[in-house]
Amino acid sequence: MTLPSTEQSIAAAPLLAMRGIDKRFAGIAALAGASLEVGRGEVHALIGQNGAGKSTLIKVLTGYYKRDSGETLFEGAPVEFASPQAAQAAGISTIYQEINLVPYRSVTENICLGRERRRFGLLDWPAMHREAEALLARFKVDVDVRRPLMSCNTATQQMVAIARAIGFDARLVVMDEPTSSLDDQEVATLFEVIRQLKREDVSVIFVSHKLDELYAVCDRVTVMRDGQTVRTGPLGEMSRLALVTTMLGREMAEVAREGATAFGADTASGKAGERLLTVEHLAVGRRVRDVSIDVRAGEIVGLAGLLGSGRSETARVVFGADRADAGTISVAGAAGPIAGPADAIRAGMGFCPEDRKLDGIVPAMSVRENLTLALMPHLSKGGVLDEVRQREIVDRFIRRLGIKCASPEQPIRELSGGNQQKVLLARWLCMNPKLLILDEPTRGIDVGAKAEIQALIRELADEGLGVLMISSELEEVIEGADRAFVLREGRTVAELAQEDLSEPAVMAAMAHGPAEEAAS
Repeated sequence: MTLPSTEQSIAAAPLLAMRGIDKRFAGIAALAGASLEVGRGEVHALIGQNGAGKSTLIKVLTGYYKRDSGETLFEGAPVEFASPQAAQAAGISTIYQEINLVPYRSVTENICLGRERRRFGLLDWPAMHREAEALLARFKVDVDVRRPLMSCNTATQQMVAIARAIGFDARLVVMDEPTSSLDDQEVATLFEVIRQLKREDVSVIFVSHKLDELYAVCDRVTVMRDGQTVRTGPLGEMSRLALVTTMLGREMAEVAREGATAFGADTASGKAGERLLTVEHLAVGRRVRDVSIDVRAGEIVGLAGLLGSGRSETARVVFGADRADAGTISVAGAAGPIAGPADAIRAGMGFCPEDRKLDGIVPAMSVRENLTLALMPHLSKGGVLDEVRQREIVDRFIRRLGIKCASPEQPIRELSGGNQQKVLLARWLCMNPKLLILDEPTRGIDVGAKAEIQALIRELADEGLGVLMISSELEEVIEGADRAFVLREGRTVAELAQEDLSEPAVMAAMAHGPAEEAAS
């Protein structure tokens, strides 16, 4: 078979060629003969389940890890970068899923960090401000570039990270889940910038678990599984079914059965018990103006709304991480008002936050230490840790949740995003909570791990746990929740029973608010 001319050029002279890459941690193979080739001016999808080796391969490419064996060619020459900074200087910029910037510095400083402009030996602030504004304008972001990055919302921070990477005049831009914090309009803008980069002969490695995104912008795809490259080819020649089957390494019928029992509408227990949480007329700053929700034992309550609707802010106040300005919060089992997370934990609550890297895991600590972090006071007596009991608990939850790690002593930062999320879930499950608050529990997680986590959430609800689940994915709320509340501009605008939960109903509430408001 004769390849098209574009395929011939990609095969003949790729911009990037990684071949036979091996990488082991504590004797466990994270990569085993992995390969990746990216053509010039090509948008290349890199996909696979969490733990498949995608992030490890990228870190080997950018010098974060040193490969054990194999070779990397960039622009036709052998390379082995000593650090991400060296890779960046050579023309490879990386945008990580977890925003990796300096929050206390200004937007301009973050965009120009490492390549500051100078005039007469001094920083040329006007020139750098203009450059930052011009780069952000490509993304249709209008923000005061002099303000601290931490004062911007997550979506804007993500755009700043992308603008910073593009500002280095890279030949290859690696985007690791770049859309996880963006709304639909921002995603569309990002895709236009990717197409613009392609026209400028800049290559892009695009890592995403959202198949719609892959087919929208990518030319070819590499599929990884268990540290190996298992399939590469033009994306247009592969069906979605083929991609998912290849990623999972099993028949699609099995996946469909798991999905049906994991988070299907027919799996609700219908045994909602006592009211565990009642929130009435909650107000917090400018983001939350009038939120009222409730959760009962044995049910999953979805919390839906557009970016900035106040979902995460509501969850943080319920758990005591932030203080309410007005309203009441009643928690079954609480001896008094929830003044802080310690009170929430004593009342039987657990909380997996939206940003697992910033607010969830402790990167330098091991899986064992992260998993039992909340349980430590109960594992210690007279200041002495009961290590035998701790190991028993850790081993039990690693098995129950299927956490993939070399050992309980492996640093959690080395785990995939999906496995980190499982550790956070285990942290609270070992406390035997009554109410679990999950903020974006499956964000950035692959199809297989998502089905496992969704199945676990349903299993926990069937056992009597109350779950408040925040998700930006309407499908996840519609298929998984027994009831759902919709927030709009910091207000509860709809409560939908399971029989009324549908995409049109939720979207109408997001757009127009209550029915009477929409009709006016």
